[in-house]
Amino acid sequence: MRNPIPMQWNVPQRIRARMGEGAGKQRAMIEEGHLLLVLHEVPKAGVAERVARLFWRDPSGTWKTQGQGAGVGALREHVTSFELAVDGLEERLRTAERARDWFDVLREATPLQRTAHHLAHALQTAREGIDDREVLNLRDRAVELERAIDLVTLEARDAIDFITAQKAEAQASVSLELAREGHKLNVIAAVFLPITALASVFSMTLRSGLETWGAPWVFWGIVAGGVALALFMRSRLSTPAPSAPVKQQVEPAAWSTIPVAE
Repeated sequence: MRNPIPMQWNVPQRIRARMGEGAGKQRAMIEEGHLLLVLHEVPKAGVAERVARLFWRDPSGTWKTQGQGAGVGALREHVTSFELAVDGLEERLRTAERARDWFDVLREATPLQRTAHHLAHALQTAREGIDDREVLNLRDRAVELERAIDLVTLEARDAIDFITAQKAEAQASVSLELAREGHKLNVIAAVFLPITALASVFSMTLRSGLETWGAPWVFWGIVAGGVALALFMRSRLSTPAPSAPVKQQVEPAAWSTIPVAE
């Protein structure tokens, strides 16, 4: 069976036995003073596969790396690549202006956040099993990295939620304005519809004998009755109640440093 650990690495057999054909998740394996770190490179948005890197430390403190780089410097560069990725997302987050900008940041930050969490957990396990100052420093950097990407993800999600609420508030305001304009049209119709109906009835040219009866008081009486009926219908129409404005504010994320205990 194919094993991802290079054959020239003199690692304990129990560590080799714990590895399948693939590298698997990020983790730290410690046996007989040997430390094997299985880590992943910075993930890319939309790509499900993860590229693994192996770092081996023997009991004498010598480091070997699978892939580019050599020694413990390669492990430092690995952590640095995550820090640079987070710095890039922070800069894009500060300059974001549209919902699409925040969504793109969140889309890239989500897999990075998950990978950074597992990286910090693997280095914490290594710190607990191996007394190495370099591992301690890298663990602390990974914890700060984990916190930074959490803040980026949280702020991007809050910004998207704020944009959504702002759009909903604007839509509600437009709907209320349309309802008020429609109410005005209903009032106009309620005022003039009775008068128009009466005028239509009494403007017919059919002979009824009322054309000259009681003139002009009958005419003004009909007009007054139409106006009274219009005012009555106007009083039956309710005015749309104004909605209270929604106030929402996204607080900027705090970027202060949190000390990490050993």
